[in-house]
Amino acid sequence: MNLKAIALNGTLKSSGGEPSSTDRMLDLIGRGLREMHVEVETIRLADHDIKPGVTSDEGPGDAWPDIRTAILDANILIIGTPIWLGQPSSVAKRALERMDAFLEETDDEGRMISHGRVAAVAVVGNEDGAHHVSAEVFQALNDVGFTIPANAVAYWVGEAMGSKNFVDLDEIPEVVTSAVDMLVRNTVQLAGLLGNKAP
Repeated sequence: MNLKAIALNGTLKSSGGEPSSTDRMLDLIGRGLREMHVEVETIRLADHDIKPGVTSDEGPGDAWPDIRTAILDANILIIGTPIWLGQPSSVAKRALERMDAFLEETDDEGRMISHGRVAAVAVVGNEDGAHHVSAEVFQALNDVGFTIPANAVAYWVGEAMGSKNFVDLDEIPEVVTSAVDMLVRNTVQLAGLLGNKAP
């Protein structure tokens, strides 16, 4: 079965600026997915005008409908977020809020339109909170119908209140690469088992 993954990059940085640690983590995950023959697309949320709201289309200029289509065309969703004030980024939260519409949108069998898709999380930051952030994102994804594989999070946090970011590391720690490998294997395996056909 051919699988497709969509990664939503929740960095606060727009494209073309300084390097993003979230980019680096999602690149590691994307590389692992491609090695397992999964097609991967990344959307940098800060580059798009995603209107506030909880419907699938908030009117003229809203970038969410196209992003929503990309999510539903994929078998695997990866949410990547930095930690800000101990929380997922505001743009990552905005994407999760917009997926609230899935609660009311069902397929022909009465299931949420996200049914049969799996999700994983990537977290980076130079402060404590990776478990808290991943727990928030996992609960939101579960609420809107995604299936969460075991060990479906990869994260890195530096020294609390430190200045070193993941993107600045000369070498990726082995514990991070191991977590990425486990995330990739478990996510791909579960997506394959569910055998979801994208609409």
